[in-house]
Amino acid sequence: MAEHLDDTDVISRVLDGNSNAFALLVERHECHVTKIVAAHVPGDQVREIAHEAFIRAYTSLSGYKPLKPFQNWLTTIALRCCHDYWRVQYRRKESLVCDMSEDGQNWLDSVMSVSSTEAFEAMVNQQEARQVLDLILTQLSPMDRMVLTLTYLEEHTVKETAAMLDISVPNVKVRAFRAKRKLKIFLKRHGIQGGLHES
Repeated sequence: MAEHLDDTDVISRVLDGNSNAFALLVERHECHVTKIVAAHVPGDQVREIAHEAFIRAYTSLSGYKPLKPFQNWLTTIALRCCHDYWRVQYRRKESLVCDMSEDGQNWLDSVMSVSSTEAFEAMVNQQEARQVLDLILTQLSPMDRMVLTLTYLEEHTVKETAAMLDISVPNVKVRAFRAKRKLKIFLKRHGIQGGLHES
């Protein structure tokens, strides 16, 4: 039964012409990919981006080398899809503040008026926090956004982030440092002190 084959064996079957076998890989890794994507794109885009990740995996399957687990390779593809999503969004954006709900705009006005880290941290627990966080993250390039989200918000190590994004460790360090500095300047400009620490 194909269900008892490991990922490498299933991949071999797909590459030998049994395209239907790829459905087993989707079934095995769908939750993992969806979880990754959900952490990086708006909720209404998760299904589409996750689907795109599996399409890319299928079309580039011949390039997979079993030096690392298939799930790790798939993680990199999913994160690249998220990165590409933000590249497109940044090209389209005009004013994200204008697109925010009235509640979101009111929350943003409140956040920008606080000066203490404690007050800010208390406010980020509110419902509108994610919308404002997304606004703040748009100050970064798509790749810097991905690096900061993985290292700072999701607390992955620099080495783990480098592996997931398929870039070098020094590249991750430089991007994380640059991203934190840029966000720190942005927060300070709007009266929010602390929060991000350069390391």
